[in-house]
Amino acid sequence: MRKKYVAGNWKMNLNLAEAKALVEGIKKGLPAGANIDVAVCPPFYMLVPLAEILSGSPIALGAQNCYFEPKGAFTGEVSAPMLKDAGCRTVIIGHSERRQYFGEAGDLLKKKVMAALANGLEVIYCIGETLEEREAGKTESVISRHLREVCGPDVSLDKVTIAYEPVWAIGTGKTATPAQAQEVHAYCRAEIAKLYNPTVAANVRIQYGGSVKPDNAKELMSQPDVDGALVGGASLKAADFLGIIQGALAAQA
Repeated sequence: MRKKYVAGNWKMNLNLAEAKALVEGIKKGLPAGANIDVAVCPPFYMLVPLAEILSGSPIALGAQNCYFEPKGAFTGEVSAPMLKDAGCRTVIIGHSERRQYFGEAGDLLKKKVMAALANGLEVIYCIGETLEEREAGKTESVISRHLREVCGPDVSLDKVTIAYEPVWAIGTGKTATPAQAQEVHAYCRAEIAKLYNPTVAANVRIQYGGSVKPDNAKELMSQPDVDGALVGGASLKAADFLGIIQGALAAQA
């Protein structure tokens, strides 16, 4: 059985004092021995101080992006070795906001994923369609394209989690119904089976992201192919994030 995985993407929010209070609250409220994986992904400048607070805890530290070169004249970028040095265990790559606002796609994303994996980081790789694409009946073609940008024989999925995030549900309050989420997750798993084999597809975890909240978390994560959640706004409050974790535990029970 695939272990549930709940990760919080804080995006460009909070100051350091607020961030420290948040991780302390999550640490305090996390059920002892909880059999799920949990990660928080704050802005870059918070990584080192939060790594100190999370040291020895089961909560993983993640980053929201990385560059594919290890070092050099790339002003404003942060490399995978730097993230590893800062205490990160994982990194989000291909988030819809990176695709939309910064034009990331294709070969660039594959280079980032490969660099992260080569430096011992786990990856949360994001895929998902816009409202226009969904209404035009293009959901499956978009999902397939996003998977093929990165997945293939030269990229192992052993340390990769796929995050399906319908762009129309991110921060909008709209959420895919459990049936809609399951349909796309099942399609995604079937595509991974084509790109690799059924065993890889059966083992890879696929998170759902898009207005996940404590009151819908259990139902979403009870779907057979929904293995967790990549949480945005609700990850900025300890009570909400812990509520989603409780939903994941209930779904896994």
